[in-house]
Amino acid sequence: MRKFLIGMALLLFSTALAQTVVVATNPNIHQLIVDMAEQYEANNPGVTVEFLETPPSHTDTVALYLQFMEAQSADIDLYYIGINDIGDFAEHFLSLNDTGALEFTDAHFPAIIENNTLNGELYAMPLYTDAGLLYYRTDLLEKYGFDGPPETWTELTEMAQTIQEGERAEGNADFWGFVWQGDAYEGLTCDALEWIASNNGGTIVSPDGVIDINNENAIAAVELAASWVGTISPTSVTGWGEEDSRAVWHAGNAAFMRNWPYAYTLSGNDDSAVQGVFDVSVLPRGEGTPAATLGGWNYAVSRYSENPDIASDLAIFLTAPEQQKYIAIEGSYNPTIAALYEDPEVLDSNPFFGRLYDVFVNSTARPSTITAPNYQETSRLFFSAVHDVLTGAQDAEIAFAVLEADLEALLNFPVSNDPN
Repeated sequence: MRKFLIGMALLLFSTALAQTVVVATNPNIHQLIVDMAEQYEANNPGVTVEFLETPPSHTDTVALYLQFMEAQSADIDLYYIGINDIGDFAEHFLSLNDTGALEFTDAHFPAIIENNTLNGELYAMPLYTDAGLLYYRTDLLEKYGFDGPPETWTELTEMAQTIQEGERAEGNADFWGFVWQGDAYEGLTCDALEWIASNNGGTIVSPDGVIDINNENAIAAVELAASWVGTISPTSVTGWGEEDSRAVWHAGNAAFMRNWPYAYTLSGNDDSAVQGVFDVSVLPRGEGTPAATLGGWNYAVSRYSENPDIASDLAIFLTAPEQQKYIAIEGSYNPTIAALYEDPEVLDSNPFFGRLYDVFVNSTARPSTITAPNYQETSRLFFSAVHDVLTGAQDAEIAFAVLEADLEALLNFPVSNDPN
């Protein structure tokens, strides 16, 4: 009886000590986060990590998060949060200043730590960084006599058309010249910013708080993109996200693809039709210099967490050098830790990390800091206007004039038609 009572007491004690934290993930990186969390559990007896897998679309994910945040829900302890969302949602996150996180920030890219810090308080730990890339078929460029990937969007248009016509003439009716992200969501903000910024069309709102989107260079860039729809890109591209475009590319049915680095490892898998016949490069440019939208994801601790100490410790663990190296090798996720770009194992798995290092550290930022806490609405207005142009629902000049007025009403910022 005494042994039974002792056993029951130990069981009740261990149950009392057991703590569960819920971690949000994205479908693309979910399994890698699960793998790392299992390692954390093994090193921390009594801790259980559970997961909430968010929708593939960033816009849908933000809508889901808002439901939890506005309810001050403890159902999510650790938010998987985009680099441009931190300013808008910082009020719902705990400061990490007193958790030990500051001991590790010097290893990360300073610009990302600066982005994640508001009024001296660090609100998120960087997990990986991102930048848009151009994927291209090396075999098809050689087949059709092209020396290398296109340097301008006009060259891409012409090369994509030539390759598409040739492949279709050989019987592949499903082949397309260029696939990208055209749905009305945050991904379109990223794509469109690359077209516009590389054509000297500004960055929607300048870093010093001037609305600069309504100009002839920005309009010309989006009009060129609209010309792709139904020609070198299917009309359905205006409903596509990252995985939709990658599926077409993965099946071998596209000459070019705009996507993030995560698609590199997947494109080299055994089930990929482009295995061994593709490469990546900097995105093309318009009349200016190439622009790759800065992306990346972080972990932030919910202000409403019932286990904030464990959640904070897990955030530090998941973003540490060892874990960033793991997701870089297994998933082509770009580290935010500069030293990993010199790691032989990382470079062996992702040769382009070294070649395109400058792209990742000098990417074009979305105007999330200057427009916070109104970035989500700023982006929605922008991608909705661009989407209207792509689908033919609105003339570009009218769409951008309306967009300018809407942004002025939202932000109360000055307006300029000269982004340079």
